[in-house]
Amino acid sequence: MGAHDAALVIRDATPVEYDAIGELTVEVYVGEGYVRPDSPYTAELGDTATRAAAARILVALHEGRVVGSLTVAPPGTPYAEIARPGELEFRMLAVSKLARGLGAGSALVRTVLGLAEADGYEAVALTTMPAMVDARRIYDRLGFVPVPERDWRTTAGEQLRVLRLQLG
Repeated sequence: MGAHDAALVIRDATPVEYDAIGELTVEVYVGEGYVRPDSPYTAELGDTATRAAAARILVALHEGRVVGSLTVAPPGTPYAEIARPGELEFRMLAVSKLARGLGAGSALVRTVLGLAEADGYEAVALTTMPAMVDARRIYDRLGFVPVPERDWRTTAGEQLRVLRLQLG
């Protein structure tokens, strides 16, 4: 544990943080060109309260500031797009540009892996875009592997890739 790690906290988000999480998620996805500002998905990314009613929202805090978040979606729940039975899915990983290098993204994903193991899931799955190179480095480092036969496209025709990590 480096000295800076101590200031990083990963936990379930609280309602008081929902606005900051929504703003951060939109800032990352729209600001970095993954989603168009006028896409209906932009509104969904910003609406943390609606997500929190149907999914688990994790937040990364650094010195008390919201610096990252993701949404955990068990199979068969409203936010699960690709999870099959026995797989826990996570979506909407966003880490503030200013906080990159603190390990927030890796810590968020590792937290999902821990939750999945504790709840008896056999794997964790996610969808990513080719442009999301920072996130992809985290997934590769943690051992996620591509599942090309499950790749899909958005309604706008954007190519999406499915990655999966077998647990145990």
